Amino acid sequence: MGDRTYLKTTFQEKEKVKALGARWDPEAGQWYVPTGLDLVPFQAWLPAGSRGQQLDLASTDTQSTSRELDTKVKGVPLSRLLGGVATAVAKAFSEGVWTTAEVVRASSSKGHYYLELSERNDAGELLAQARAVIWARHAQTLLAEFKRATGAELDAGIKVLIRARPVFKANFGFSLEVDGIDPSYTLGDLEAKKRDIRERLKRERLFDRNRTLPAPWDYTAVLVVAPERAAGLGDFAADAKHLETYGVCQFSYVYSRFQGDGAAAEIAKAMTMGLRSWSGASLPDAIVIIRGGGSVNDLAWLNDYDLARCVCECPVPVLTGIGHERDDTSIDEVAHRRYDTPSKVIAGLKEVVQARVREAKAFNESILGRARKAVSQTAALALRASQLVQTQARANIVTARATTESSFSTLRLDATESLHNARGTTRQSFDRIVSGARAQVTSARQAVPSTLAQLQTQAVANLRQARQQVETTAPYVLERAAGLTRQARSNAESTIADTFDRATRTVSKAAERSEALFREVTGQGPQKTLRRGFAIVRSEKGQALTTVADVQDGTRIEVNLRDGVVSAIANAVKPASTDEA
Repeated sequence: MGDRTYLKTTFQEKEKVKALGARWDPEAGQWYVPTGLDLVPFQAWLPAGSRGQQLDLASTDTQSTSRELDTKVKGVPLSRLLGGVATAVAKAFSEGVWTTAEVVRASSSKGHYYLELSERNDAGELLAQARAVIWARHAQTLLAEFKRATGAELDAGIKVLIRARPVFKANFGFSLEVDGIDPSYTLGDLEAKKRDIRERLKRERLFDRNRTLPAPWDYTAVLVVAPERAAGLGDFAADAKHLETYGVCQFSYVYSRFQGDGAAAEIAKAMTMGLRSWSGASLPDAIVIIRGGGSVNDLAWLNDYDLARCVCECPVPVLTGIGHERDDTSIDEVAHRRYDTPSKVIAGLKEVVQARVREAKAFNESILGRARKAVSQTAALALRASQLVQTQARANIVTARATTESSFSTLRLDATESLHNARGTTRQSFDRIVSGARAQVTSARQAVPSTLAQLQTQAVANLRQARQQVETTAPYVLERAAGLTRQARSNAESTIADTFDRATRTVSKAAERSEALFREVTGQGPQKTLRRGFAIVRSEKGQALTTVADVQDGTRIEVNLRDGVVSAIANAVKPASTDEA
């Protein structure tokens, strides 16, 4: 008990002296410095009498060490040697110094935060490493401020600018006590890394390559890259399953780590192998990269040049849903489209699919509407055409009937007139023949008696003369007279028969001409009549107009010609004069 050096500490300082190696004496209710432990780090809590003694010991350490080397027992206790080192370090670094380092490992215990720090050159060679501690009295405030400013936990892979005081303890060795962190340095380092990747890709003209690919018109096949047990993968896969169930879109999954050394290269390899092994006839519509959220530290592994370039050179659009709403990673910047979470990615895919479904439905409805309208219009046109054809057919029938009746009436009148004229002509010819025959018969009859009288007279004279001359000439004269008489009768009868035959032939020829004319007229029809240069005039109701009396001024008429119909309005209607008729 007498070898113990007790400290005067407050309750708030207990953790600090404990970290320096002090021990608690429950009986005395005080903290003390064990024997052999250097007292220099505890000067602020030493009693007044012990401070000077300790200082003397410290100032004479080197002298004592030199003298003791000459004694038979060579060397000094390790605790004394290290105590001297601790004194020298405490004198050299009485206050913290701002230094930069990379966190290699981090852990916590009882509110304290323990770190392993290192420094490497550009080639990755280790230049320095050290242990550091943030005591609980500073840890809560420093870490909360750091996370608020950077959004990241103080964890492996983070580069930091810290204010640390070097401390050397004989029983714990060298460490750094951290009492300050500058978050702006970490933010600058993270952003600088992303900026370097961004500028390099822009110089290589790759930065906008994937973003400028045409957006998929629809999603039918998608390749998904994610950690195998990612928190957001379950929600994504559940919604994706609905699309697969209905045959809308097929999803193929490949898995990769998203944190730690080599994670970026593993993601790029998973993407490449997924495309190479794609079973479809063509590439997928898009690649989806998702994970279930994470801190800035977790996302920092995705700020990798090779991974970003792989996304830029991907032949299909890449969609990201890393699960961090505030900060973008390098692959978010170069992807075709960035979503905050995996759920929003699948929602975006469903939105596009639903839009296509709505468009297809609207298109089908438009086609059906147009088809219905076309059918309705066609039916209406067919009905109107049918009605028009029926009306026109009726009009044509009425017109044809009227025209036929008119033509037949005209033909009948013409035939009747022709027959009448033929009959008249025949009668006249027959009458003339009969009259002529009668006249000839009458003339013959008149001539016969006269001739007979003359003959008789001549005969008497001849007879007288014959009687006078020769009695034998009388029979000859009588015979000649009889022959002349017979010849006269024969001539008269022949003339009458010939006249009757000629009359009969004339009547037959007239009848044949009438019948031929009738057949010709009946065989012509309206169209042949029109083609011969005639026209048919009808009223608006389709009735044939054959007289001027049927037409008034201003009456609308239709003139049927050989090749069409001319509509007109009658003007200056006047009847034909008697001479013209």
